[in-house]
Amino acid sequence: MSKTTLAAAMKIIEALAPAADAGGRSSDIVSLKNAGRANILVSIAQGNAAPVALAVMQATDVSGAGAKALGNAGRIWSNADTSLSDTLVRQPDGVGFTTSAALKNKQVLFEVDATLLDVEGGYDCVFVTTGASNAANITAAIFLLDDLRYQQETPPSGLVD
Repeated sequence: MSKTTLAAAMKIIEALAPAADAGGRSSDIVSLKNAGRANILVSIAQGNAAPVALAVMQATDVSGAGAKALGNAGRIWSNADTSLSDTLVRQPDGVGFTTSAALKNKQVLFEVDATLLDVEGGYDCVFVTTGASNAANITAAIFLLDDLRYQQETPPSGLVD
């Protein structure tokens, strides 16, 4: 049996509570000061054929100061129909992803290495945004921070600078 638990190896933070996505919205913002990578897992229940545009953003602090789009492409995976498969399929590297119009439950995973941020400009925080879509499209997201600087039973918060 492994001696490391998921709770000690990763910091798991709710980014977006499940909600209708008619107007688009921004997730909470997490700091990567204590983590080498943020995995952002977005779940989409697409009830309308309006695609959902997702973008990874960066900021200089958890209040969103200096928010701007991520400038360097990270790895992206997606599952276009979670009812048929549990397989995430590698997509071209990028800073965003737009779903198809298919009425399916979907997952999109962004891997954001801390080195992709504008570190020289003081950027060490990330978040995800959803574009305006349709009220029948429900989105939710979580952050899975890993490569933790301080691996311990209760890792430091990612929601503070």
